[in-house]
Amino acid sequence: MDLEALKAKASLEALTRVESGMRLGLGTGSTVAHFLDHLGAALREGRLTDIIGVPTSERTTTSCKELGIPTADLEDHPQLDLGVDGADEVDPSLELIKGLGGALLREKMVAGACQRFVVIADDTKRVTNLFERSPLPVEVVPFAWRAHLPFLRDLGADPTLRTTEDREPYHTDNGNLIIDCRFTPGAQDAHAVARALESRPGVVEHGLFLGMANEAILAAGGGIEVIGR
Repeated sequence: MDLEALKAKASLEALTRVESGMRLGLGTGSTVAHFLDHLGAALREGRLTDIIGVPTSERTTTSCKELGIPTADLEDHPQLDLGVDGADEVDPSLELIKGLGGALLREKMVAGACQRFVVIADDTKRVTNLFERSPLPVEVVPFAWRAHLPFLRDLGADPTLRTTEDREPYHTDNGNLIIDCRFTPGAQDAHAVARALESRPGVVEHGLFLGMANEAILAAGGGIEVIGR
């Protein structure tokens, strides 16, 4: 089974967690795109009603408009019933790395507002320890961004500024930059890295989602595996 089929499979399973009347946090990325397709179809066919989604990116907002999914801002709905989002790494304790899609700040804000936060992914995102397959995105303000590089190297990272296909600096929906940080797998304590980044002025957010996910739905060729906290 190809990866897109696996993503669609995990997304369809996540839809079974959605009930009419819910306020949903809607993530960003290729796996969430499949979930939005399923959600939009369920609304059009009347299988779900009175759904409001809070998107985590301009891209997701645009998709919702195209699919007929009503949306609102987090300010309007600061408490959400369920959040559904993808992940770049999922470890056995449901600790995550997210942010390769560039929406980590808004994703974390929305996930933190959700009563339940469900991660959907194909089985390739499963890792034994964080930092095995994905860099850690670190969102920083543009001002003096290079000043963070020695600090990140001291943390054990190999930092690289994220750029576009035209090799221009990539800017998030918030107007910030992202420094992608490669760590040696198993060499760093993710919680210690998170604390260090959170204490650094100019670092807006990082892609470690620790203690946030309630459930992960992972699709493999053999079927669906659900990991609960």
